[in-house]
Amino acid sequence: MTGPTEPGTATVTRALPVAADVAWRILTDTRRHGQWVPMTRVLTDGPPRVGQHVVAVSGPGARRGLPGLVDRMVVTRYDAPGRLPGVAVFTKQGPVLLGSATIVVVASSPTTCRVTWSEHVPLAGPLPASLTARATSPLLRAMLRMVLRRAAADLPQP
Repeated sequence: MTGPTEPGTATVTRALPVAADVAWRILTDTRRHGQWVPMTRVLTDGPPRVGQHVVAVSGPGARRGLPGLVDRMVVTRYDAPGRLPGVAVFTKQGPVLLGSATIVVVASSPTTCRVTWSEHVPLAGPLPASLTARATSPLLRAMLRMVLRRAAADLPQP
């Protein structure tokens, strides 16, 4: 798992007015990610679990079925919150995007939580991973802010 302080990691944290288990169920369900990630359609082989395969296709016409940038991922960690924070890790399998995305959900109270979504995404190719991860992080940080804002609007209202 990539640490949020590794150079080139985009990290966004947001407080949410729902219990940690509710946020966890909604935020880690990749079948919903296409609603939140701009210009992206998401295909998956079922509900979230270790070993789940996810393919996100992003681009101007991706939601209409047109080709775009393919992001293949597999869930390599899926620990629901309880006494410890919930942690889901999506390991990117290429062909262009490598690295990982991590969602951490921590209970703040019985009815609120804090979510941290991090992405460390170096690009495949001849350039050093540290350089390409730093190049992708500003765009990813902006995208993550939007994703968490859209996801928060999708949560059940207290």
